[in-house]
Order: sequence, then structure tokens, then C-alpha cells
Amino acid sequence: MNRAQLGAALRALRMASGKEAKAVARSALMSPSKLSKIENARLAVSAPDVERILTAIGVSDEVKAEYAEAARASATEATAWRLLKRMGVHKGQQAAKALETQMSTLRLFQPALVPGLLQTPEYIRAVLLRHNLSADTLSRTINGRLERQAVLYDDKKSLRFIITEPVLRWRIVPPQMMAAQLDRIVSISRLSHVDIRVVPLKVQQRDIANHAFVIRDDRMVTVETVHAEVVVTDPRDVELYIDKFHGFEQMAVSGDGMRSIIENIRDEFLREQETG
Repeated sequence: MNRAQLGAALRALRMASGKEAKAVARSALMSPSKLSKIENARLAVSAPDVERILTAIGVSDEVKAEYAEAARASATEATAWRLLKRMGVHKGQQAAKALETQMSTLRLFQPALVPGLLQTPEYIRAVLLRHNLSADTLSRTINGRLERQAVLYDDKKSLRFIITEPVLRWRIVPPQMMAAQLDRIVSISRLSHVDIRVVPLKVQQRDIANHAFVIRDDRMVTVETVHAEVVVTDPRDVELYIDKFHGFEQMAVSGDGMRSIIENIRDEFLREQETG
């Protein structure tokens, strides 16, 4: 059961009970506005919220337990890559673009690859070639990701990226293309509303760079695993990712120091190209 289905079910149960929304909200210790957002799937609902709503409605303990479990499940939704590929990988770019158009703040942590919004066309192609896509799908997906990058120039948004130093050295493309990719990161970092930071290898760390994640407006986290894309909306879990991002943010280098790290690595690639 997804968020929309759960919200609709809660609304149906309330209406069947004959109780007014205001009365249910008051008994559930929440505002009528919050209850309305839950019922209309505009707000993720936690298991405790579900239990309070259903207690206010007056359903059985068995029904409460069933819907509370559904709330816990809907707070984290995973879609296997094989299903996304079947639906069309390029459509995933369209969905991401829609989310990025609506958001005001993005925080992205990436310990493995250059973030998609910062990738050059050559880097994008190299990343996508792993997925054995048809020529048409590959082309449409590359174009979709490039179109998404328009969000970088919307100065009404706050875009914050943290990448680890190994990302800058991971050889997805040949040395000359890696140098061009690093130049692009430096260039984008000069935009006033874009904050790019690098976690250097020489700094003693207090946390582990488990995997990449994206936080949008402190309301939703997207995590890419080997087998699936996981969407997290439970506020308690979202807060865990916000705290993790903040921790790495404190350890990362920004501004001219960050650009110096990237330019030194870029120069290594260029020297390798010249002597190769």
C-alpha cells in the first residue's frame, strides 16, 4: 500500500464512521490541516499518526495494527532497477526533473560517482553504458539528464553537493575526459547558490560513506542501491540522512580550498594524458 492508497483508506474509514474531520483531528492530537494532507497523500503518515487517527475513528485493534504496519512500509518504497528499466530509464530522468523543478533545496551526498547534475555528456554516457540500454534509450536518457542540469542555473534554489575525494579519481572515462569533468565541477562551484564540497582522504573521519543519497526539501530522501532506488519519506528516517549530511559537511572542504583539491587532481590527469 503506497501513501496515496493509505490516505484514501484512512479517509474512507473516517467517512464510514460518520465522524467529522475536525473531531477526528482533535482526538488524534493533530490539526485538521494535517489530517487533510494525510488523507490526500500530500504528507507522509507515520505509524503513530495512523494509530491515533484510527483510535479517534474507533476501529478495532486488529485494523489499527494492519494500517500501522502499512504506514511503516509506505514510509520507505523501493523500486528495483529491472522494473525501472522495463518502464524506461529515460522516464526516470523525467520524474527526477519534475521533483527538482518543484523543490527549493537539494542536498546530495555522493561517495562513488560525480553527481548526475554535474556530469559531462561523456561521463553520463560512460555511467549509463553499464546498463546495456538500446541506442535509442541511451540517447534519450543522456538528453534527459542534460535537460535536468538546467536546474543548476535557477538561483532561487539552494543546491548543496558533497563528494568524497575518491569520486574525483575514479576512472569512469579516459584521463582527458576526467580532466574536463573536473573542470566542469570547478566551473559550477562558482555559482552563488551552488555549494560543492569535497571530503579529502587526508582528514580523519568520524562517519562512514555508506552510499549516495539525495535529500529534497527535508521531506524526501532518494537512495540508490545496487538493486533498487529507495524513496524514504518517514520524517524520522529523513532526519537521519540530514544529520549524516551535516556531519560530512563539517568535515568537507569548500570554496577555494575545494577548487584547489580538484584542480590538482585535474592536473594529474592532464600530465598523464601528455605522457601517455
